[in-house]
Amino acid sequence: MTGTRPPLADGLIASLPIVLGYFPIAFSFGVAATRAGFTGLEAFALSAIIYAGASQFLALALLTSGAPVLVSAFTLIAMNLRHVLYGPALMKAAGRGATTRRAWAWAFGLTDEVFGQALGALARGQSFSEGYMFGLGIGAYASWLAGTAVGALAGGGALDGWPAVSAGLGFMLPALFLALLLSILSRRQVPVIVIAGAATVAGTLALSSTSGILLGMLAGAAAGVVRR
Repeated sequence: MTGTRPPLADGLIASLPIVLGYFPIAFSFGVAATRAGFTGLEAFALSAIIYAGASQFLALALLTSGAPVLVSAFTLIAMNLRHVLYGPALMKAAGRGATTRRAWAWAFGLTDEVFGQALGALARGQSFSEGYMFGLGIGAYASWLAGTAVGALAGGGALDGWPAVSAGLGFMLPALFLALLLSILSRRQVPVIVIAGAATVAGTLALSSTSGILLGMLAGAAAGVVRR
């Protein structure tokens, strides 16, 4: 993904929509963590190590409810298994000439939104660059950490006077990811999306939200293979 600027700078600039979406969500997480009894340092560590958006809120709920640590860990792993598919899907879109020498480093930042932004850049004709991926990942990660730190410093009651804002923050991450995917949506992909969505809803209603996500991911992957 190259341009007139260094790829790293292009990636940082391209990360701005993600930065704007991540900071308020991370702020909300920092507030929620301190409200749940975590220290500011512990809240920051959760963001620095887990770095998984909605999964961090789930981690708070599991840990504060007294769930065993191993159960909490395996639940979070299951919820985020979809990230394993992001790297191969991105490299397939990038083509055989794409280098993966430093993939071990930039792959850490391959969140839903970073993946969507990178895939959109490739769909618009940009060539793949690891520097661009580092820029995207660094911008998004720094925003998430900064938002968590500010939220933790603000304290657990920071959003008590703003219930509408607090409720709206929970919708920002899925809305951002949906906007990024819609920008590269084609008619060929619609049946795959419908199948994945139906499996997710069915799994969520019949079992749990984690099971729904896994079923939707598997159904979408299988449908994608069949449509090739």
